[in-house]
Amino acid sequence: MLLGPFCRARGYIGVKSKRTRTTLTTGNIGQALWYSGPGQAEIRTEKLLSPGPEELRVRAAWGAISRGTEALIFGGRVPRSEFARMRAPFMAGDFPFPVKYGYAVVGTVETGSADLIGRNVFVLHPHQTLFNVPCTAVVLLPDEIPPRRAVLAANMETALNAVWDGAPGPADRIAIVGAGVIGTLVACLCARIPGAEVTLVDIMPARAEIARALGITFATPGNAPTECDCVFHASGSAAGLATAISCAGDEAMIVELSWHGADAVEVPLGAAFHSRRLRLVSSQVGHVSGSRRPRWTTRRRLAAAIHLLHDHRLDALMAPPLEFCELPARLPEILGAHSGVLCQLIAYS
Repeated sequence: MLLGPFCRARGYIGVKSKRTRTTLTTGNIGQALWYSGPGQAEIRTEKLLSPGPEELRVRAAWGAISRGTEALIFGGRVPRSEFARMRAPFMAGDFPFPVKYGYAVVGTVETGSADLIGRNVFVLHPHQTLFNVPCTAVVLLPDEIPPRRAVLAANMETALNAVWDGAPGPADRIAIVGAGVIGTLVACLCARIPGAEVTLVDIMPARAEIARALGITFATPGNAPTECDCVFHASGSAAGLATAISCAGDEAMIVELSWHGADAVEVPLGAAFHSRRLRLVSSQVGHVSGSRRPRWTTRRRLAAAIHLLHDHRLDALMAPPLEFCELPARLPEILGAHSGVLCQLIAYS
């Protein structure tokens, strides 16, 4: 499964608050999705307190399911050792169950600073219709970014951090194994590097259509490129990792983006792995990549990720929207290993 990156180490980002406050609407009842047991989810009603002087009230408009991470949570497969690190901003409950989880909501500010009322914001918040957050927990959306596409912001931030970790360069031969949302976004960023030869590899031939829409070369594992200068692995499977290693050229780096929860993973470190001096490194968005950490904050990184969503072709990653109230019944299908869903869009209204 893909990495569940939005832990407390990530920190909050956003805009400065002001003392002048305005209320656009009233109402203190929200509804939130809770993972209540293995393979079980429910919607619970939550009564909200009035927002404090440094808080905003946000009404959700769009959201997204992070399939890799939330499939692990839905199945109760978060290792006990990771209970603390896997906590997301504004998560409620405790692992394994029940937990209110998620980290991709785009909504409209209803109460708070006068200059924010009616503005669209992205928030790392669980799936919930209405909620209060500190002013510093939101980031304003640029006018050119459609709110429904902005749900990809957290995923794009993960992809950006991974590209920093891998550091591919102009004219490099680059392979990305795993054409889920994260892998595809990594491929999109790499495709912007001048002269780079970028191939997106996946076991599902149907993903070729999405790659084509994004202007990226596609291959199945049997036709994956070899002798690559940089390889990213994001399939969430041991077989995918083996494919990624086989794509790497001498002394190349394989950047591991998958997170397997409590599952043991067989890594093929025999054959030519050592003689070719390959490097297998992890990438995790909880911290800014070491190459940027002295200069970049998580706030600056997320803002950059949102601006990178200014590409209408990325809409191809999103499944048709699902009404929020349908989530408990539809999650087993959405989070199933063979669902084929990339980014499941949630419509709150």
